[in-house]
Amino acid sequence: MSLPKPTMTAQDYWALPEGERAELIDGELWDLAAPSRLHQAIASELITALSNHISSHGGSCRAYVAPFAVNLFADDSTIVEPDLLVVCDRGKLTDRGCDGAPDLVVEIVSPASRQMDYGTKLNLYREAGVREYWIVDPSMGRTMAYRFDVDPAPAFYPFATPVPCGVLEGLQVDFAAIVADA
Repeated sequence: MSLPKPTMTAQDYWALPEGERAELIDGELWDLAAPSRLHQAIASELITALSNHISSHGGSCRAYVAPFAVNLFADDSTIVEPDLLVVCDRGKLTDRGCDGAPDLVVEIVSPASRQMDYGTKLNLYREAGVREYWIVDPSMGRTMAYRFDVDPAPAFYPFATPVPCGVLEGLQVDFAAIVADA
């Protein structure tokens, strides 16, 4: 007979050694592997595009790149570190990160994160009230964009087609150019 796993808490998450990355989901700490060079290149270009768009349009939103803790339900039950996120309600921002659902979350799929990004996190983000969730999948050459406040079904964008952002009006992201420069 196996022993049950102990339930981990936000206190356990915040007690992790400096530099150790994990996410707290359903009482379990999930280790996060170091991302690939392509992953980092996409994240770098995307955070620049998001930040520049917000800045040039005088928006009140803020864009962040991982590691950045998101206390997803603002109750210490689930703490995730999306690859990128945009928060428009600055009241959700704390010294530790974000308390509550961001407006836009972007996950860049790696082989180790595929099941989590397409399954577990999709459901968590929808349930928490994230307005828009992008799954950027370099191996498939596409982005799936969920706009939960408009339609529960995703829109599929091959990298050759710019992805319009619902949260940041007027922004279109050209992943073909981002990947070509990586």
